[in-house]
Amino acid sequence: MEIRNPIIGADMPDPDLLRIGDTYYMVSTTMFYVPGAPVLKSKDLCHWEIVSYIFDVLEDNEIYRLENGRNAYGKGQWATSLTRYQDRFYACFVSHDCGKTYIFSSDDIEKSGWDRVEINEVFHDMSFLFWEDVPYLVYGNGDIRIVELKRDLSGVQEGGLHRLLLQTAAEGMMLRCEGCRAIVRNGYIYLLFIDWPKGGRRREVCYRSQSLEGPWEFRVLLDDDCGLPGCGVAQGTLINSESGEWYGMLFQDRGASGRIPYLMPVQWEEGWPMFGVKEEGTKESGEGQPVWKVPRTFELPFEAVPAAPVAVSDSFSHKENRLGLTWQWNHNPIPSCWSFTERPGWLRLQTGHVASGLMDARNTLTQRTAEPGCVCEIEMDASGMKEGDYAGLCAFQGRFGQIGVSMKNGGKYLSAVQKDDQGKLWETETELHADTVSLRVLFDYRDGKDQASFFYKEKEAEWVQLGNILQMAFTLDVFVGYRIGIFCYARKEAGGYADFRDFKIHMMADGGSCEE
Repeated sequence: MEIRNPIIGADMPDPDLLRIGDTYYMVSTTMFYVPGAPVLKSKDLCHWEIVSYIFDVLEDNEIYRLENGRNAYGKGQWATSLTRYQDRFYACFVSHDCGKTYIFSSDDIEKSGWDRVEINEVFHDMSFLFWEDVPYLVYGNGDIRIVELKRDLSGVQEGGLHRLLLQTAAEGMMLRCEGCRAIVRNGYIYLLFIDWPKGGRRREVCYRSQSLEGPWEFRVLLDDDCGLPGCGVAQGTLINSESGEWYGMLFQDRGASGRIPYLMPVQWEEGWPMFGVKEEGTKESGEGQPVWKVPRTFELPFEAVPAAPVAVSDSFSHKENRLGLTWQWNHNPIPSCWSFTERPGWLRLQTGHVASGLMDARNTLTQRTAEPGCVCEIEMDASGMKEGDYAGLCAFQGRFGQIGVSMKNGGKYLSAVQKDDQGKLWETETELHADTVSLRVLFDYRDGKDQASFFYKEKEAEWVQLGNILQMAFTLDVFVGYRIGIFCYARKEAGGYADFRDFKIHMMADGGSCEE
């Protein structure tokens, strides 16, 4: 089977992998979206589908209810470590906004809503480490620390080991080592990290030792941008197959589409796990010195096993109020304000509070978008909306764009809003003469274009573009790739609603056309 990188063309950062027999599992980061911490499954390391979420709600407080100007944008669930220990699955991550480290556990990795314990300390970018039958967390940025856990992983071991483990390079570094993944092999502890030298790019590095006391050896495992200048492929883990081959999963910052995973072979060279394929050095890298590169394509010794995509169309014809696994809410939803059953065949979003705009509106329902681009469409019925309501589709990130129906001055208007790089909102309107309208958002990531366009269609008419083209950008305040969102919020009075049906997402082929 031929692999083509990137392995998933959508935002799926901070991968950690686990193999059970011939089945692979991966956990990723979704921060403030709920349900959160998706678990994906694959039989061939190429085709991945979401099978569960580790938690339904992280916290129920004003941060996750978007109250009093507070939110968890750029925070929430970060860089989860995944393991199996004593026939139980464990996942650990921090939430900086909550000031906690969470350890979740389950007997069934494919079942959502794991058991949880909380530690009132922040163990940044931690990884499980099992050494000499003792469980630890290895964590930190630059100065890497270790803390001993209870044998049942239910918390920190009182009186146990908790100290500095090693100090990573500081001189000449823009970002010191973080994003730890720890493995044990042939008597060595391997600590994988990302770092970022000044004037360089993100790279995958490793420290290894035969003891927690050191000494620690260092090697750069991968320093490559796969043709996207300055954007190094790094941060992730490695995994072995049933037959003994090793592979690595790392991600790359690719602009508005987000942080995208790459799969590559791993070769053990002099006891070091080298990521990618070895090539002859160039004048820039050093002639005669071999370098390791991310392969654009390579062969995997597996048969392809198709899986459900991470973004899919949805008719909303559901007999119960249960979301498909590709959908996530922006922060905690108001459960009573959404339904598939109040109007069968439609998703109803009701306004449960007054919002100042998209970023503090609750019950915005989202899915990932994907490279090289995609078109998202939906039909909307605005007959239940109240004065001041705004509902429709959005390109969701810090620099967002929207198209939908705005109720004002006693009338209905089609409104497109785009936020520019200075934070200014640009709005274009045209009057709507019916209750129903179809909406479309086109995402184009080809060649770094990173643009979104907005369209509407009345009855059997042609699609009409409305408003400016949104120049998308991956902004650090939100820190996720762009998503398609379905929104409905009140700007004056709660209680209105909008109905949506027949959501479609068409993936763009390399040539620019779209197919479902």
